[in-house]
Amino acid sequence: MAHSISAKKRVRQNLKARARNRFRKEQLKDNVKEFNAAVTGGDWKKAEEALNKTVQRMDRISTKGTIHRNTASRKRSRMAKHLNAARKTTTAGGAGKGTKTA
Repeated sequence: MAHSISAKKRVRQNLKARARNRFRKEQLKDNVKEFNAAVTGGDWKKAEEALNKTVQRMDRISTKGTIHRNTASRKRSRMAKHLNAARKTTTAGGAGKGTKTA
């Protein structure tokens, strides 16, 4: 238990920051789920919109310090790769990376 006034204030500030960070991360997770649903559904226009929306939110959250900027960059890159690979497999007739053709 904090005894000094400044320590008590830090406890209050930490509670507020934790609540804010949890809310931001939850929003980000919802955006990622929306993106994944659009990709698995094959709706490329909706997937692109969800990707843009998610990237914007990720960048904003990383500038606020909730997640690290390199983490945001890595996730952004993986999502774009996932979209491009899924789009490629449907246009190529299902013969994508990791499948044998003989």
